[in-house]
Amino acid sequence: MDLLLHLCVVIAIYSIFAMSLNLEVGYTGLFNFGHVAFLGIGAYTSAILSLAGFPFGMCLTAALVAAGLTGLLLSIPALRLQGDYFGIATLGFGEILRLVFQNEVWLTKGPMGLPGIPKPEMLGVRFESLPEYLGLAVIAVLLTYLILGSVTESPFGRALRAVRDDETAAEVLGKNAFAFKTRSFVIGSIFAGLAGVLWAHYTTFISPSDFTLNETIVVLLIVVLGGKGTRPGPVVGAIALIFLQESMRFLRLPPEWTRYLGPLQQMVFGALLVALMVFRPEGLIREKGRK
Repeated sequence: MDLLLHLCVVIAIYSIFAMSLNLEVGYTGLFNFGHVAFLGIGAYTSAILSLAGFPFGMCLTAALVAAGLTGLLLSIPALRLQGDYFGIATLGFGEILRLVFQNEVWLTKGPMGLPGIPKPEMLGVRFESLPEYLGLAVIAVLLTYLILGSVTESPFGRALRAVRDDETAAEVLGKNAFAFKTRSFVIGSIFAGLAGVLWAHYTTFISPSDFTLNETIVVLLIVVLGGKGTRPGPVVGAIALIFLQESMRFLRLPPEWTRYLGPLQQMVFGALLVALMVFRPEGLIREKGRK
């Protein structure tokens, strides 16, 4: 039972993370390969402040502000690049931030990580047990789903899709493509920070190894698998992929082969991502209006 609850919590956190990336990739066409950096910013900001004795509500607010502000500062130079160059710039930013987490020992304790992160407490309720934390994670998922859903179904969301499909045509019609992409990038960064906060306070320990390129690949696979540009796609993709990932842990491999389990997972995920891009780029759920 505890394993099932644990999986549900992980699925909820990855659903938020994937929904935040889906806003950028699926609705705006921004392939952000450094999205995991904002997960790390949210996690480290909340963890450091909570360990310093600040209440969870203040830690959460500071983490979301830090993630959004960093996203804004990064978007100003990065969004002036197009296509592959934008992806390379965000990838570089993600790796630079991971090195900051690893080398600024005075703040993050470097490779040793931050242990003892307290469980969140709000309105006199301490979310300590698995069922309680699952309830908190589900509430966060529902709020994220409703907020991002209202954003993407609004005129702002329709403008994002117009910029994604044909940026030049959108600008001819009077839409400021750069401004729309910037706002999309910032909103996506904020919700990635929210996922980072939930992750840090759930595991109660974070380290730079939690925020590598592999996590970006996993969340990108979730978005592509579920269906880019759809509301339920990231949630469906998170459920499918997390169960696939965890089921591989129960393979009856010989003891001497267990050290190959991590690389095997990465190979399977990479092959699955390539196969989806080639044979079913629309994912499990097709975007409405697309053939």
